[in-house]
Amino acid sequence: MSREVRRVYRWDLDKTYLRTEFDSLSRLARIPFETADQKVNVPASAALLRELSSPLPGEPAPFVSILSGSPLQMRRVLEEKLALDGIRWDEFVLKDNLGNLVRGRFRALREQVGYKLPALLRSRAALPPGSREVLFGDDSEADAVVYSIYADLVAGRLTVQDLQRVLRSARAYADARSAAREALSAVPRADAVEVVFIHLDQRTPPHRFAALSPRVVPVFNWFQATLVLFARGHLDAAAVVRITRAWLEQAGVSPEVLANHFQDIVRRGHLPAHAAERLGLLVSEAESTDAARRVVWGCVRRFRDVSPGPRYRAPSAPDPLPDYALLVDRGLGAEASPTPPAEGDPAT
Repeated sequence: MSREVRRVYRWDLDKTYLRTEFDSLSRLARIPFETADQKVNVPASAALLRELSSPLPGEPAPFVSILSGSPLQMRRVLEEKLALDGIRWDEFVLKDNLGNLVRGRFRALREQVGYKLPALLRSRAALPPGSREVLFGDDSEADAVVYSIYADLVAGRLTVQDLQRVLRSARAYADARSAAREALSAVPRADAVEVVFIHLDQRTPPHRFAALSPRVVPVFNWFQATLVLFARGHLDAAAVVRITRAWLEQAGVSPEVLANHFQDIVRRGHLPAHAAERLGLLVSEAESTDAARRVVWGCVRRFRDVSPGPRYRAPSAPDPLPDYALLVDRGLGAEASPTPPAEGDPAT
């Protein structure tokens, strides 16, 4: 890649960026016929991605990659939707489902591991070794496991033999296994993946992801991810306010519900108390009567009044690495942490 890249943001589409319903054949059948203006965003997804795709002061523009299992034949309408949302991207990869059908590769229509891992590794091989990545997915498929495997491969914690074992467990086709092996050989090893956000579209209990890594941050909405990204230096306080405004407008929730989500992400250890205090200081000092700014400030004030107490648990790294092949074969709960779900996890 010729241009300088320091930050990389990778997004899935269905149930991560767009509200896509797969729960009935009738809804599934309507998806290919929807126009760009009929597609509905997950609340605040467009606002968050717009903010992230803008360069921070003194930094080059981030690399924005979209990798989705949506059919390649939907590229035009999906590009139109992203353009309507004001989204800039550098890479857009979709699955060739028609080609899979023609070749009789029926497993590939739904299988994600053998599709996404080679694509992720090929993309990484073209990026500067020092670039840092943030990944966005959801809990309706295998995003948390796939992204974690990818992160550990790039960091050198998994070998090519581990990769092949995972792909065989996923029943990936031979050419997908070969493509992944070839792509991995071209990837310089670096601990590149900073954080993986998983949007809990299916309301999977957050503790189910403890088998993976503190790098994986389950969120009930993109407001929670926005707070974590502020704490990690990816967004400033003004961006937090703008994204909060979009989330309030689209989700139609009360400030009290927002405050509950704020406290939840603090209590689960993903938003340090000092970062919450810093956010409160910045929004309280802003010369604005903006309602969203007042809501964010209200969240911080309520956080000050309600101590996380003994339920607070900072995320800790699982040791040793998960048996990814088993997780792929049996699902995320195969080796889930015995830690019980934290009391009071929000469900809305």
